[in-house]
Amino acid sequence: MDKLMYIVWNPDVQAFGMFRWYALCWMIGLILAYLVVQRLYKQQGIKDELFDPLFIYCFIGILLGARLGHCIFYQPDYFLTSGKHFIEMLVPIHFMPDGGWKFTGYEGLASHGGTIGLMIALWLYCRKTGVKMLTVLDNIAIATPITACFIRLGNLMNSEIIGKVTDVPWAFIFQRVDSVPRHPGQLYEAIAYAILFFIGLAVYRRWRNRVGTGFYFGLCLAYIFTFRFFIEYTKEVQEAFEVDMLFNMGQLLSIPFIILGVYFMMRGRSAKV
Repeated sequence: MDKLMYIVWNPDVQAFGMFRWYALCWMIGLILAYLVVQRLYKQQGIKDELFDPLFIYCFIGILLGARLGHCIFYQPDYFLTSGKHFIEMLVPIHFMPDGGWKFTGYEGLASHGGTIGLMIALWLYCRKTGVKMLTVLDNIAIATPITACFIRLGNLMNSEIIGKVTDVPWAFIFQRVDSVPRHPGQLYEAIAYAILFFIGLAVYRRWRNRVGTGFYFGLCLAYIFTFRFFIEYTKEVQEAFEVDMLFNMGQLLSIPFIILGVYFMMRGRSAKV
C-alpha cells in the first residue's frame, strides 16, 4: 500500500497548546449557532430578554443529553453497573485502579441524546418564557447544522468515529488508530451539515413566514438523520455489541427522528400562514 496516495492524519489533540480540538470545535459551533439565532430573533421582533436565557437552556440540555445518551445507548454495561461508573457518567472524571482519580472531560457524547436533551430544554424554556415552541424549534433548527458541522470536525481532529477501510483517493490514514486508509466519515458528515446550514438560510430568506409551523425543525431532523442513517454504512461500529446487528445503534436511533422530521415538514408545508 502506497501511503502517498492517501491523507495521513495525526494532528495534535491540543489546539494551540491550550485547548483540546474537540472542546474548541464544540465552543465554536455553539457560539456560531448563538449568533445566528440571536439575529433570527431580532429579525422576527422577539424581545432580547426572551433570547438571553436560551443559550443556557440549550447548552445544558445538549451537554447532558449527549452525555447520558452515549452512556445509556452505547455503554450501559459499563456506566450502569457500579456506583463509581455511574459517577463517571455525570462527572468528567475517571477512577483509577489505585483508588485515585483523574479529570478526563466528557469522553463520549451521542448526537441522538443531545437532540433529545435539546428538545426537553427548549420545552422548559418555552414554559418559562411563553415563546411558542415551534417558533423556537424552527429558529434553533436553522442554526443547528453549523454546530453539528463543527462537532464532527472535532471528531475528525480526535481521529474518532472513523470509517471503514477503503481505497478511495481521499481516504484518511488515522495514525493514532492504525495504518490503513479509511473513509473520513466525520468529514462526510461535517460537509453535509454545512450544506444543510446554507440550504436552511436560503429557504428562510424566501419563506420566512414558515417559521413557527415546524417546517424548519422537520427539515433539520429529516436531513440530518437520513444522512446519518446512510453514512453509518461507511463507518466502523462504535461498540462490540453492534457487530452482528442488521442496523447499528446509530441507525436505529435515527429512524424515529426521520419519521418525526418528515411529519413536521409535511405539517409545516400545509399550514396556513
